[in-house]
Amino acid sequence: MIDSIHNPQLKDIRRLARRRGREDAGRFVAEGEDLLEAADAAGWTPVARFAAADSGLPGTPVEPAVLDRISGLGSGTRTLAVYELRWSAPAGPLAIYLHGVADPGNVGTILRSALAFGASSVVLGPGCADPFGPKAVRASMGAVFSVPVARVTSVSDLPGRTIALAARAGGPLRGPVEGDATLLIGAERTGLPDEVLAAANEVREIPIHSESLNAAMAATVALYELTRVQSG
Repeated sequence: MIDSIHNPQLKDIRRLARRRGREDAGRFVAEGEDLLEAADAAGWTPVARFAAADSGLPGTPVEPAVLDRISGLGSGTRTLAVYELRWSAPAGPLAIYLHGVADPGNVGTILRSALAFGASSVVLGPGCADPFGPKAVRASMGAVFSVPVARVTSVSDLPGRTIALAARAGGPLRGPVEGDATLLIGAERTGLPDEVLAAANEVREIPIHSESLNAAMAATVALYELTRVQSG
């Protein structure tokens, strides 16, 4: 049983958490039973897995107080695991592209919404938070293990028709979408830059009464609209 915070494996986990899942580490950490169950269900095999010695959970046993000390959760954890990063290619029929979405909580929530509405992939452009960082992984509620995550440098690399979401620009967004398409989402404060809007096939808006929605809420509403079944 591991009973020291100075154990080399635990020190490595602390370094990974501080580096927030950066690609040069090649790995990331997930904490908590729900996230690890989601990883298991999606077929992810951990590089290493640890569990509080009194929990009865699978993994290398660790003294509970020691595991709590390396946890990134305020309440501590009973289990955590290390996984290899996985990057995929952008894929349709419905992809979501994020540009400048720097809040990891928003990135993780968008992954969760993507899974809920059956999106094929989430694609990251410049200025986005790390989807494998601790806050994004937690906010995804395990969706990061089921939704392919990709990166591109150009809108031209996205699958299908590109639909840019902008505040009070273009016509209202209407679904359902037909054929392959990618929904483009920008940062909450600045939205999509002019060059991205110009490169999109369409520009649409979500009609609202207030000034704006944050990126995660806008993506969720748009995904609902694009995937809902029209009645009548």
